[in-house]
Amino acid sequence: MTAQLTALTIRPFQPGDLSALLSLNNAAVPAVNELTAEELLDLVNTALVCLVADLDGTPSGLLLCLGDGADYDSRNYAWLSARLENFAYTDRIFVDEALRGRKAGEALYEALFRRLAGTGRSFVCEVNERPPNPGSLRFHNRLGFREIGKADHGDKAVVYLKREPEPAPETPDRPAA
Repeated sequence: MTAQLTALTIRPFQPGDLSALLSLNNAAVPAVNELTAEELLDLVNTALVCLVADLDGTPSGLLLCLGDGADYDSRNYAWLSARLENFAYTDRIFVDEALRGRKAGEALYEALFRRLAGTGRSFVCEVNERPPNPGSLRFHNRLGFREIGKADHGDKAVVYLKREPEPAPETPDRPAA
């Protein structure tokens, strides 16, 4: 049984997070592409949602999500944009190696799902098939993502995944439909 993290909090990105998150991002290559500090900051500034997994005051993971209609030069984003509307695209998710298998990635996604509940946005991403990333594919499938297509870009091959929108949260005035 995997222990859950009790000292982990999920919060919005803060400017002081950049250095630690850049190091974690670049340690996660090839699951994500390598970035410079300027590139990561540009992505953060373009993001619909940028969430940080914070463990005892240390940025230990990131989920960066772009909305449809963003000005983003990415072949995967372009593939999804040509086929879907009203989506939240997970451009990257990573956690410190010491947190893997301890539900930090799931906590990041759950916070994203709550934040966008009731917006009608579907959740989309891609996972590498070449180089293979079977752990990420299992992780996303466990969270309810399902395959909607594939692309072979020569240097990489990916599978595109989608999760249906989260319903609006129940309130005392409005019961679930």
